[in-house]
Amino acid sequence: MYQPQRYKKDDLAFQFNFINDHPFATVVIQGNHLLATHIPILTKGAADNFTLFGHIANHNPMLPFLKDNLEMLLIFKGVDTYVSSSWYEEPDISTWDYSAVHVRAQIQLQNKDELTESLEKLIRKFEKDKQHPLYKEDIPASIWEENFPHITGFWLKPIEITGVSKWHQHFSDTDKDNIVSGLKNTLACPHISEHFKKKSHDS
Repeated sequence: MYQPQRYKKDDLAFQFNFINDHPFATVVIQGNHLLATHIPILTKGAADNFTLFGHIANHNPMLPFLKDNLEMLLIFKGVDTYVSSSWYEEPDISTWDYSAVHVRAQIQLQNKDELTESLEKLIRKFEKDKQHPLYKEDIPASIWEENFPHITGFWLKPIEITGVSKWHQHFSDTDKDNIVSGLKNTLACPHISEHFKKKSHDS
């Protein structure tokens, strides 16, 4: 990952929380050529010592290359937006603001019990806030048994984690206020203005 010095985020707490807040990842492995897919990835452990886990469908072309001790790249991406230089006090270069975390990780395939536990955690994480949550035990056994054999689960042990959070943190308050106003007036992203306002004042 390219990390401009002023925007790099190498503290584990930021990276761990970012992954948990943006779990739908792009994962990349080397097959006969580079292969990528988009799946939820969850964490197990705490910020100072954690592993990740996920699963793919067995008809995914990644499957033949998903093997113990091989490497996977995970890309976790947050909100992003174009920032026009017309919003600055003085003419400058237009740019793009964004946050992301990349993880290089070593693959370990899960056994059936580990996959079952991982799926239960996945379902519970995303169902718990629903008005009428439906957990693993609420799913008919026949449906579970029909689908379970057709997925493969895996653990991911981080080898290297890098992060970036670029929100004009080091610009003047006037420039920041102008960018917020500009974003509010951009129909495509009015909600990003509040995100920018918060993140631009983070250290």
